[in-house]
Amino acid sequence: QVQLVESGGGLVQAGGSLRLSCAASGRTRSIGDMGWYRQAPGKQRELVATITSGGDTKYADSVKGRFTISRDRYTVYLQMNSLKPEDTALYYCNAKVTPTIEYSYTSWGQGTQVTVSS
Repeated sequence: QVQLVESGGGLVQAGGSLRLSCAASGRTRSIGDMGWYRQAPGKQRELVATITSGGDTKYADSVKGRFTISRDRYTVYLQMNSLKPEDTALYYCNAKVTPTIEYSYTSWGQGTQVTVSS
């Protein structure tokens, strides 16, 4: 099993910055792609950014140019700049885990709250 623990959330004013971290433990050698998702109250969970084990990245249009995803093997980061009130959400880290060729699953963290005040 793989466990993910997020940290770095908090309260920040609009225009400010935060850096989220997500550390994986357990069967980390089976981890491939990692990513960040978020869920605001009353809304569905949405993709923020993903990064492959080779470092290729993908971003939601709403965060392009403001957020940067990076990873150091099995720790993934999300640098968030120029934050807006609409970025307020519970941010989740995830990882695609492939223990065997025939089986894969997605592991999720518990989430870290980001609140941006106007």
